[in-house]
Amino acid sequence: MAETPSSPIKSSIAAALRETASPPPPPAAAPPVPASTAPAGPASSAPPPSELCTIKLDGREVQAKKGANLLEVCLQHGVDVSYFCYHPGLSSPAVCRQCLVEVVGQPKLVPACFTPVTDKMEVNTATPRVLTIRRQILEFTLVNHPVDCPICDKAGECTLQKQYQDWDHHGSRSSIPKVHKPKMQDIGPHIVLDAERCILCTRCIRVCDEVAGQHQLDMIKRGDREILTTAPGHVLDNPYSLNTVDVCPVGALTSKDFRFTMRVWELYTTPSVCTGCATGCSIEVHHSQGEIWRLVPRENPQVNKFWMCDEGRFTYKEVRHRRFSSARVGQGRGLPGQLASLDKATAYAAERLKLIVDKLAAGNAGAVGLVFSAQAQNEALYGLRQIGEQLASKGVPVKTYVTGRQARPDRADNILRSADKNPNTQGAKLLAGPAAGDFAALKADLAASRIKAVWMVGEDLPVGDDLLPTAAALFDGLELFICQAVHDTPLVRRAQVQLPAAAWAEADGTFTNAKGLVQRARKAVEPAGDARSHLELLSQLSRKAGLATAEKWQTSPRQAFLQMVGTIGGTVPPGSAPEAVPAAGFAQAEWGRELLPVQLRFAHSRG
Repeated sequence: MAETPSSPIKSSIAAALRETASPPPPPAAAPPVPASTAPAGPASSAPPPSELCTIKLDGREVQAKKGANLLEVCLQHGVDVSYFCYHPGLSSPAVCRQCLVEVVGQPKLVPACFTPVTDKMEVNTATPRVLTIRRQILEFTLVNHPVDCPICDKAGECTLQKQYQDWDHHGSRSSIPKVHKPKMQDIGPHIVLDAERCILCTRCIRVCDEVAGQHQLDMIKRGDREILTTAPGHVLDNPYSLNTVDVCPVGALTSKDFRFTMRVWELYTTPSVCTGCATGCSIEVHHSQGEIWRLVPRENPQVNKFWMCDEGRFTYKEVRHRRFSSARVGQGRGLPGQLASLDKATAYAAERLKLIVDKLAAGNAGAVGLVFSAQAQNEALYGLRQIGEQLASKGVPVKTYVTGRQARPDRADNILRSADKNPNTQGAKLLAGPAAGDFAALKADLAASRIKAVWMVGEDLPVGDDLLPTAAALFDGLELFICQAVHDTPLVRRAQVQLPAAAWAEADGTFTNAKGLVQRARKAVEPAGDARSHLELLSQLSRKAGLATAEKWQTSPRQAFLQMVGTIGGTVPPGSAPEAVPAAGFAQAEWGRELLPVQLRFAHSRG
């Protein structure tokens, strides 16, 4: 399996941590785990008894790992302790003092996020003394905080709002004017800072230092005049800058892209996978009214932990813009095509394809080329593989190729960003077969007229925009060029049959990341116009061309996945790692149960 994120619809972080602390169920009784939420390989075992200690938590004896973070232990065992500065993916500076608890033997209350667990420790989290001080700390945090909730983008997922409702819920006792600080500061290409709302938790500083590895934020001045600002000579422009917006417990840091666009409680969340590169970060797609409004990272310790890059967050814009949404048929070669229904377009393609197949089966020179795009999902590429096998069984020479977007070595780092801009390069190579050629081989065969027809799933070629028209012209010599495309490009206009395909967020399926992990991407919004999933287009056209009828993979993405896993992963030796055996990711993958979109007002997955 591909991941071990906490569920995107957990009621709280405490619930998520409690689940990780629970002993795993017996393997025989374990239900199927979704491919988008389950780990690859064997599950991690519990700590050995020698590493465990027993502590008293509010009078209840519990076991915890020696040296573990006391706050995490409290949350794991259902004890709700409030906090602001702590984040499970960052170091704990204990600056907010909101998580103070009482440890027997200690003269003062201690911050739970900075206290290691020791054997026979006695901890009290809900005594009158603790609760009173916790409320006082919260009141102190609120003294100079502006009442911007009606216009703040964080409203609805604000940790300060939540803690106030849970722990205080009293009016302010302060009669002195609040301290005013700079508002609406442009501190980077993607982020606006409101220093008045900042509660000085330093989460954003630690994200820059510990995740991005660039010290771009800092605190200046002291006391109630202390403010967050960019480091001297810097702007907040590192490739992971928008993670500061995610971790900010209030509305101090907001995204320019999402600012004032949509109230978060009107959004629905769907778990998915980022298609920006081969890393395959786990994400939540936040959508409403049939449109995607933002992408945020979803916890996955095996891939992206709690983070994602800024570039990946904007991949949702491709679902909206430059869409190819209506089928066209014509002469190709860049000439205008005629709009047609999907039924007529596939029928026309099937008739033309039958004629070519009959000629090649009779011994005429040439072959049919099948192009596997590294942007397409595994299930669609498996369908194309099955069509290739049917063609070969009829005596038709078949050549397979793998294409995708152009590599970007300049963007690669040792954090999350990959030079490979395709989400499914590993899956495409595996499903196309070991004899598959690359784009250079495809160009050579086109130039030498060795292939008579091309069926292309996806419209991407590994060339720059300036060279794309020249590369697309190579397809003009084909007798038939069928292109299933998400976006309208010069290559699509060269095809005699142009079929509109659904984007990654509009279809269910899986992608195989650079490590060989097969991860589930779920449908979040409906396809644009007449677009259908690549798998549905393949199924409809193959039926009409007589290449596949009533096949299991034609039924649904799930059935295609199950058939693919049985075929591809069935021969993998048990215990094989995806890094060593590419097909091992399929052997370990599961489709998982169906999930309905959850509205964020009920999800409690953020803030």
